[in-house]
Amino acid sequence: MIDELRQQGVSDERVLAAMLKIPRHEFVEEAWRGEAYRSKSLPIGLAQTLSQPYVVGLMTQLLLEPSAECAARKNVLEVGTGSGYQTAVLAEVVERVYSVERLKALSEIARNRLQGLRYRNVHFGYADGTAGWAAHAPYDAIIVTAAASEVPKALQEQLARGGRLVIPVGPPNQQVLRVVDRVGARFQSRDVAAVSFVPLLEGKA
Repeated sequence: MIDELRQQGVSDERVLAAMLKIPRHEFVEEAWRGEAYRSKSLPIGLAQTLSQPYVVGLMTQLLLEPSAECAARKNVLEVGTGSGYQTAVLAEVVERVYSVERLKALSEIARNRLQGLRYRNVHFGYADGTAGWAAHAPYDAIIVTAAASEVPKALQEQLARGGRLVIPVGPPNQQVLRVVDRVGARFQSRDVAAVSFVPLLEGKA
């Protein structure tokens, strides 16, 4: 898997080391464990998925890139805990992860899973992620693991100066991975790649 990630353009050694260390098969159901290290997304229940390794690697690599106003990404918000795999990757490469999930069952499974793997720098929340998690803002970076119709304003506002938001945006079959940087009081965005994610769930469960 790691060799394939390198070939696909994931070059940040911190990301590759994290993905080499984390047992990806622990984040899927028993029936799918044989597929865990292949280049494909996998179902995790409740109509949600675990992204393919390349997408996890790319999004994490983009999130970690420093800026003139932020030399290191230490305080990170993840919107969409899901299986907890992306959460674990983040926990390996940043100081603090705040992960919010709208589906309570997934949040509880992920919390137990990561505690079992001895991650102690992850804080879990159960709420509508489109509102972010204001109590722990501002964030050096925010990563969203489901596709929004547009970039939520609340997430932009919770970025620190020099902060970065990585988010899939758009309708099914037309989604792009968007990077939004906070430069002073302004926001600059660019689209990086075509992607395919389940839609971001909004409102109360």
